[in-house]
Amino acid sequence: MSDKLIQQLVDRYIAVSFSVTKRGESLIKQQIGSDLTSDQHYTLRYINKVGSCTSSELAEVFDVQKSAITAIIQRMWEKGLIQRTRDEDDRRVVYLALTDKGNDLFQGTELRIHKLVESIIKRFDMAEIQQFIETYEKLDSVLNEVKADQLV
Repeated sequence: MSDKLIQQLVDRYIAVSFSVTKRGESLIKQQIGSDLTSDQHYTLRYINKVGSCTSSELAEVFDVQKSAITAIIQRMWEKGLIQRTRDEDDRRVVYLALTDKGNDLFQGTELRIHKLVESIIKRFDMAEIQQFIETYEKLDSVLNEVKADQLV
């Protein structure tokens, strides 16, 4: 591949990535509503998926500093969306889980997001959807490899 073609592809990737990310986040934020930030929704989503976790686990999963997670968790706890439970053997360890209120809020927003995404993917045929998801999963894998290489 020529340098010029590579540059054109890089420019196209950056432009479409920016556009899709901004528009997609905006549409999802509309479905989440004003009760949650996007970060709070993704946190609820993760805790719902695993059942219980620690702040350190969240920081690792979301690739952010623990202080950023602490701020998110504190706001969610104040809203009554999550509960904190100390480990009986090591009081320094605090497990996070959804409260009934947090679960109800998550389920409602998740339903609205699923309807939004469904309305979008129905505009593509099954082969396009499968190819896109496979390519996106490969991109995720490559990005993880690049990140791991940078840590070495």
